[in-house]
Amino acid sequence: MAIWKQLPNPELINRTSVGSMANHLGIEITEAGDDYLRARMPIDHRTQQPMGLMHGGASATLAETLGSIAGLLTLDEDHFVLGLELNISHLRAVQEGQVIGTARPVKLGRTIQVWEIRVHDANDRLVSISRLTLVVREGDDPASSDLRRRLRSHRPGES
Repeated sequence: MAIWKQLPNPELINRTSVGSMANHLGIEITEAGDDYLRARMPIDHRTQQPMGLMHGGASATLAETLGSIAGLLTLDEDHFVLGLELNISHLRAVQEGQVIGTARPVKLGRTIQVWEIRVHDANDRLVSISRLTLVVREGDDPASSDLRRRLRSHRPGES
C-alpha cells in the first residue's frame, strides 16, 4: 500500500529544486515506489573532499534531501516536516561515478517520522546508512506550501 498523500513526481520535484543545495550538488530524484523515494548524486568536484573521495556532507545532504521530501509528501497539506536529527554512518569510500540513495520510512507517526536512507555505489555496495528524524508540525510553512503549490497537479488517483 502506498504511503503517499501526494504522488511523488520525480520530474516536478527536480524542477522545484533549481537553485537549491541539492540542485547545486547534482542530486536528482529518479524514482518513487509505494514506500520509497530514490535519487542519484554524481561524485565529482562538487561532492568530493580534497582527497578525492565523496564528502560526508554531500552524502548527508543526499540523505536529508530524500527523507525530507519523502516525509512532506506523506502528509496532508495542513502539515509539514522539519529535520530534528540526522545520523549517518559512512561505510565505504567512493571516488567517482555516482551514488544512489533510497529513503524508506521506519515510522510515520502523527508527530514524528523516522526515515532510513541507504546509499549504494554503482556496484550496489552499501556506502552509507542514515537515520533521519523529522518532527511533524501543523500549520502553514511557507517553503512547504510553495513546494506543494508547484506539485499540486499530481495527487493520488489523478492523471
